[in-house]
Amino acid sequence: MLENHAYGQIIGSPQAPFINWLARRGALFTASFAITHPSEPNYLALFSGSTNGVVGDPCPTSVRGPNLAADLIAAHLTFAGYSEGLPAPGSNVCAAGEYARKHVPWTDFPRLTPSVNLPFSRFPARDFGKLPTVSFVIPNLCHDMHDCSVATGDAWLKAHIAGYATWAMTHDSLLIITFDEDDGSQNNQIATIFLGQRVRPGRYHARIDHYVVLRTIEQAYGLRLDGRAARSHPITWIWRGAG
Repeated sequence: MLENHAYGQIIGSPQAPFINWLARRGALFTASFAITHPSEPNYLALFSGSTNGVVGDPCPTSVRGPNLAADLIAAHLTFAGYSEGLPAPGSNVCAAGEYARKHVPWTDFPRLTPSVNLPFSRFPARDFGKLPTVSFVIPNLCHDMHDCSVATGDAWLKAHIAGYATWAMTHDSLLIITFDEDDGSQNNQIATIFLGQRVRPGRYHARIDHYVVLRTIEQAYGLRLDGRAARSHPITWIWRGAG
């Protein structure tokens, strides 16, 4: 997950060579849109199919609706969120240095076990087969491009995600790169990229949003369909062998 940049500020930008490298090798969605502004309700939409009535970036936030992590656990699958700068596993602190809980939606669901909330230091460095069924990576406020430049965020992604991206291409895994929202300049159009062994590279022009991405993940694992994701159509047209 990255922050607060419009599609046109990322795709084709010389400040984002790694992201554009991913876009050329994966599926680039040219009509991908966030749900609203500001950050927190977008994260909640992607994680739970609903903004849960959140209209700002409050902290702490507590909601009790369905969510992706709970659905995976109920299906005897696994989930973890890896957040850069999280001071300790399971911490509910609102802020710590460049860490911001408003970008970590699973912390808003008190019924989830704290064990799903991990520092990025726990993200596997090489053995990506140790990853859970689904995981989110939340860079800190600098490396997600919220407070620092596109080039800074792009360099962090290359340093920390390139190994997994290469692994995903040969191990039937899927990397999704997306943004919470734009900067207010392009009608909330954002860059979204899927990269993996089953992905057919190309530019895809069908309109998608966070609910569509969630629906696609839920359907892949036969999970309950949460909130607005239940009324969205999954992404079916980018896979190798698809019509």
